[in-house]
Amino acid sequence: MEDHHQPVHIAIIMDGNGRWASDRGLPRVQGHERGAESVREVTRDCARRGLGHLTLYAFSSENWRRPREETEMLMGLLEHYLVSERKEIMENQVQFSGIGRLNELPERVQKELNKTTEMSRSNTGLHLRLALNYGSRGEIRDAVVRLARQLSEGKLQEDDVTEESVRDFLYDPGMPDPDLLIRTAGEYRLSNFLLWQASYAEIWVTPTLWPDFGKEDLDEAIRAYSSRERRYGGIAPRSSP
Repeated sequence: MEDHHQPVHIAIIMDGNGRWASDRGLPRVQGHERGAESVREVTRDCARRGLGHLTLYAFSSENWRRPREETEMLMGLLEHYLVSERKEIMENQVQFSGIGRLNELPERVQKELNKTTEMSRSNTGLHLRLALNYGSRGEIRDAVVRLARQLSEGKLQEDDVTEESVRDFLYDPGMPDPDLLIRTAGEYRLSNFLLWQASYAEIWVTPTLWPDFGKEDLDEAIRAYSSRERRYGGIAPRSSP
């Protein structure tokens, strides 16, 4: 039977900015700038739909391997976004935060990130998270280290370690697991994104490059999600004769 409910939490691997620019003979920076416009459009649409959470994979810990001029450009674009989108964030009651090894970002970016997070803390609408300097294996490693420290200090006992208590040591313990994980640009891999949290996420892949992703693509993804049965390892109930 078709289920028409919408997801509470959508996570997106935003892929294809560079390819979008290359296909048009443009500098890569223009692909990232156009991708930032898609972030605005999708965030606005998710807020309008009344979704609870949107998590966007904005900059992975592996992205530092890119040429220095590109990473510096991306940090500059991020800093600009954090400032320029504040009005939009506040008008749409969006609560903003970041997840990842945020303390390793350039100080100027940390400053604007903290300011946007603090000023939107009391907002009551969509919770938008940007995964920045984020890698899921790194997140799990950091969680294990913090958990082991509490065990060694006697603040936790072995019997206290459950799946839920492990969650307490992740970057954002209050973040619900994503219901729907979207990947653009036709790639079929998780790329070290939310490996713990996305264990039961429905995955939807589109060939659309991120700068071209908009409301119609989000509609299609949510329709696909609504048509799937969420069993969590169980079996579907038998329909009545």
